[in-house]
Amino acid sequence: MVNLPLDGSVPPALDQTNFPSLEKALKHFFGYDQFRLRQRQVIEDVLQNRDSLVVMPTGGGKSLCYQLPALLKIGVTLVVSPLIALMQDQVEALRDNGIAATFLNSSLSLTQLRQREAALLQGQIKLLYIAPERLLSDAFLPLLQRLAQTVGVAAFAIDEAHCVSDWGHDFRPEYRQLRFLRQQYPTVPMLALTATATERVREDIVEQLQLRHPALHITSFNRQNLYYEVQPKGRQAYAQLLALVQQHAGTGIIYCLSRRRVDEIALRLQQDGVAALPYHAGLSDAARQENQSRFIRDDVRVMVATVAFGMGINKPDVRFVVHYDLPRSLESYYQESGRAGRDGEAAHCTVFLGYGDIATVEFLIDRKPDPREQRIARQQLRQVIDYAESAVCRRQIQLAYFGEDFAGSCQNCDNCCSPPPLEDWTIEAQKFLSCVARCRERFGMTHIIDVLRGSRKRRLLELNHDQLSTYGIGKDHSLDDWRLLGRSLLHQRLVDETSDGYSVLKLNAASWQILRGQLAVQIAIPKPLSTAVGETSDRTPAEVSLLLGKLKALRKRLADEQGVPPYVVFAESSLRQMAQQRPQTLDAFAQISGVGNRKLAQYGQVFTTEINQFCQEHNLSPQTKNRIVSTTQTLTSTHLTTLQLYQQGLTPAEIAIERGLRLSTISDHLARLIESGQPVELDRLVSRERQAVIQQAIATMGDMPLRELREHLGSTYDYSEIRLVKAAWHQAAQRR
Repeated sequence: MVNLPLDGSVPPALDQTNFPSLEKALKHFFGYDQFRLRQRQVIEDVLQNRDSLVVMPTGGGKSLCYQLPALLKIGVTLVVSPLIALMQDQVEALRDNGIAATFLNSSLSLTQLRQREAALLQGQIKLLYIAPERLLSDAFLPLLQRLAQTVGVAAFAIDEAHCVSDWGHDFRPEYRQLRFLRQQYPTVPMLALTATATERVREDIVEQLQLRHPALHITSFNRQNLYYEVQPKGRQAYAQLLALVQQHAGTGIIYCLSRRRVDEIALRLQQDGVAALPYHAGLSDAARQENQSRFIRDDVRVMVATVAFGMGINKPDVRFVVHYDLPRSLESYYQESGRAGRDGEAAHCTVFLGYGDIATVEFLIDRKPDPREQRIARQQLRQVIDYAESAVCRRQIQLAYFGEDFAGSCQNCDNCCSPPPLEDWTIEAQKFLSCVARCRERFGMTHIIDVLRGSRKRRLLELNHDQLSTYGIGKDHSLDDWRLLGRSLLHQRLVDETSDGYSVLKLNAASWQILRGQLAVQIAIPKPLSTAVGETSDRTPAEVSLLLGKLKALRKRLADEQGVPPYVVFAESSLRQMAQQRPQTLDAFAQISGVGNRKLAQYGQVFTTEINQFCQEHNLSPQTKNRIVSTTQTLTSTHLTTLQLYQQGLTPAEIAIERGLRLSTISDHLARLIESGQPVELDRLVSRERQAVIQQAIATMGDMPLRELREHLGSTYDYSEIRLVKAAWHQAAQRR
């Protein structure tokens, strides 16, 4: 770590001409060899003083997009951040890299404030983090004016920019006042950054901040490592929650709507032996800070919290997020569930669907003083309910909400892994869309269904919609049937809906294809939601799990000694690779992903000693990268049942439907059957062309975990086909 003076100053020669390329600057300041997706383009725009709007998912590297340009431009960059914890974490990380950064907030004494203000005016600071309230205060504005006249203001970076919009999930009125910056400093470029923003929110950000012809940078919203599911919230909801917590390893977050519910759940988990703590606005600042710190340092496993917890919390190894109560919007759900798996490892996201919670949310909506805010909130709530009740791929619904297309099934949500049966509803869809057209695309789903079912509501009669040709043609279907169809048409982008709070249906190109008979419509018919935990395809050998537990304990002890969170020592993926390969020399340990020279020198000896001792106790040898580990296990009746259905000619998807199991479970059965030498033809399951590519990857990388093979192959290859080809490779190797 570079030792900085107390005022945070660094040598002033930070002009971008000192670096022949942005990559050299990146390596010099942050130690990275290359940029992540879209980072370079954003940085180039900022260096050219162009306004920009950046939408990158959590963990995508938004901060670097303003931090690196700040070091290459003359003057100070002001970063508007809504949370004290967020700005303190960022400043600490920057100072660890030898970068002159500071913050001004209420946690500082008057003396500290004056010292930092003096350092700013002397040009010793490159990045200043500040809350919007302080930035716009009468006390700070004169200082900002002096900075502009002396040191210069390089840029304004508005972090968590969705707070500007009342269409966003975390609207903050003070953010709207930030347009003052553009009015007072029209030549200073502005960079707005957020992890979540629909098209409507993006438009609002541009309008409210008065961005001038901004460069728009949007990366994919798809978090492939997250598994999404919805469970019904029964009478024994807590028992259901406890089972879920016990099912998952690692740390997790449980979100509740009320402070009372947070305290209740945290206490009951503690009584049942789960290390859990509460977090909500009713606790003192000191208590919240203490609980948050203990969670980040893995002193407790579960944080039970209101949605006040999570923004800006830099804990990459959260393995599960549970919404015990219904989230308020799809945007907030995406943001809150996205706090799981920021390290890229697999994580689990669960929503409990309780219809009593809907009434609670509606009560909270009714307390909003602004009728427009109420209207927006009700539309957002209906979208959440549609998501929870839908039989369509969860990922497809989420990405469509942000305007991103997603074709096929993700194979990483409950609806894809245990797919419901499909039915052809083309005729019904034509009736529905025809009614939308007859109503001149001016009404929402409820009114359209009322017309189709021949309702006698006064409003409908006043509009003379009982005279339409589509009036009453849908009496043969229930209200729920038509709602199912309407939701499915929306999720599949076969009809559009306005997002201004009024939910008016609009026909699109696909709608007219359906009406002309050029496009068929298939609807997934949902099965009753089940709370039963399905079969698992986890085949981690017992010795790997045992060693992984010991390595996590060692990591925790070292982290506590240094006063840092455990993930700073090693990421979970590195520990898992150690447990799988069992390196017992420093040379072998250096080959582990995430082990650089510094970590090798700092931790190599203590970790290899722990691994050596474990191997001696269990009479184990190291697992080299290309060693073949037999995964053949005794076949059970469930595997033989799958084999019988396969021999009858059923596809894996048809077997999954027939047996009521997840498709991933059936793929696992078939993989075990292949490894055991049973008559399962791989060519029926995976095309020869794709087999060849996967086989080449295995030959290149060795017998690596599925996740690492898929990262090498790319997202066009799914886990099921990789698992099947790998099983055939194992079987062939055993024959050799």
